Amino acid sequence: MASGFPPQKQETQPGVQHVMDPTPQFSSPNYKPSNKLHLPLKFLAGKVALVTGGDSGIGRAVCHCYALEGASVAFTYVKGREDKDADETLRLLHEAKTKEAKEPIMIATDLGFEENCKRTVDEVVNAFGRIDVLVNCAAEQHEVSIDEIEEARLERVFRTNVFSQFFLAKYALKHMKEGSSIINTTSVVAYAGSSSLLEYASTKGAIVSFTRALALQLASKGIRVNGVAPGPVWTPLITASFSEEAIKQFGSETPMKRAAQPVEVAPSYVFLACEHCSSYYTGQILHPNGGSIVNA
Repeated sequence: MASGFPPQKQETQPGVQHVMDPTPQFSSPNYKPSNKLHLPLKFLAGKVALVTGGDSGIGRAVCHCYALEGASVAFTYVKGREDKDADETLRLLHEAKTKEAKEPIMIATDLGFEENCKRTVDEVVNAFGRIDVLVNCAAEQHEVSIDEIEEARLERVFRTNVFSQFFLAKYALKHMKEGSSIINTTSVVAYAGSSSLLEYASTKGAIVSFTRALALQLASKGIRVNGVAPGPVWTPLITASFSEEAIKQFGSETPMKRAAQPVEVAPSYVFLACEHCSSYYTGQILHPNGGSIVNA
């Protein structure tokens, strides 16, 4: 695969997937599901997964893999802006679900506020009875220098990227049992930094520390907390935050000289959600980043 993409720009966040060129790849014929998210027969269903930002990008790819692996999937999106992407994801999940899984649901919400996080968890529990896997994937980013920092937007980015993870974990844990899993999405920029993504990189560093601390807090309960730190991935977040010139070169800075497609990152989330694959992992971060060495 070559680096870079055709010049394009979306002026509003969150970005949307259906207008991107090329469309991000959420699936692959080479991915072979093997019931990794099925539960013991007495439950008559797979695990219940809540994926934030599941309408597009990495979130859509994770939702799709989870459905193929037997999970009942709920995902969140931003109403008005992401409706078309969310409808398409819901359709794909209906096609991918196993016969034992319950029908997927989508939830329109702004996760930057505690009451919305609680309402989201309540809706999932009302539909599915519990939560086994929480995937925090929703995020926003902006190119900004220190002299351009504005309090309102700084708070907004931290609410979306960090506050949401705290509050969703707070309420989801009330409905989780031993063997459950929380998977947080951080980024390579939490380790390598970014000269242009000052706010975003700072939130992603906070997520690494949050993941490690929460893992220690929940280890005695048998609930694992891990994270994924992707490198450059072709998602709507990119076209909604980078310049056309940056998009032409996107991914070329990695040792592999290209960006990932979402489907290349999603298996990390499958691995961390599957108890018999990753039962001895907690407080850890996986690094699908195209070869960048971060020593973390």
